[in-house]
Amino acid sequence: MAIRKRILLKKQLLLSLWLGLSVGLVGWSLSQTLGQLISEETLIKAKALYGQQVEPILLDWGRLVLSAKSAVGSTDNVLKQERQTLQRINQYFNKHIRFVSDREHWQKEDYWATPLESLGSHGGDCEDFVVAKYFSLIQAGIDEHKLRIMYVKALKLNQAHMVLAYYAKPKAEPLILDNLIPHIKKASQRRDLSPVYSFNGAGLWLERMRGSSIKVGDANGLDMWVDVLQRMDEQGLSAWLNLNNQAEISPADIFNQ
Repeated sequence: MAIRKRILLKKQLLLSLWLGLSVGLVGWSLSQTLGQLISEETLIKAKALYGQQVEPILLDWGRLVLSAKSAVGSTDNVLKQERQTLQRINQYFNKHIRFVSDREHWQKEDYWATPLESLGSHGGDCEDFVVAKYFSLIQAGIDEHKLRIMYVKALKLNQAHMVLAYYAKPKAEPLILDNLIPHIKKASQRRDLSPVYSFNGAGLWLERMRGSSIKVGDANGLDMWVDVLQRMDEQGLSAWLNLNNQAEISPADIFNQ
């Protein structure tokens, strides 16, 4: 009987050690994944620019994206989960970034900030909201071909504006993510916007007369886009630049559904 008790205790001890090791490995794996998105190099450079307070902000951003990515892969209803991911990312940046014009914020006429710069400085204009949402959604598991960065004219404001369009399917009516309003709406519900051109990592499209569009090349012809990509790489955000060029979607019918 005493021998059996010792064997049982030994088994229980081994089981406890194995469980503890498993938990530790899971934590290590998650930490490594977060470390790939928000590297030590990134934190060092960010803290040099914005102080120690930027570290928890960037780590919170990384955890949000990883959490959203885990959720996208955990359900059979992908489109429903993607919609929830859109809402999470959209709300996060609309809450954590305050709108500031480029002239006031960066002392430049036009400047596309990286997500690190927007979060670190707690501010940005419409392009900065869109850039941050675009890269965050892709890393959260949304296919790049479903997203389109779009320049529009805000008719009520009578000025240029930028939004992010999401297509659940190539021929579907897109949803519009915008810093001007808190809720995501269908393009047909945004009569206050008129499209000009759109792009993503797969290409660049211009609007023509009568609602048609034409592909004119790739986004590498946009100096501001290339510049923000280069600065993201310099800031240690190279992991966020791993994009997948997939199916093309013409934006001709975006606001005419």
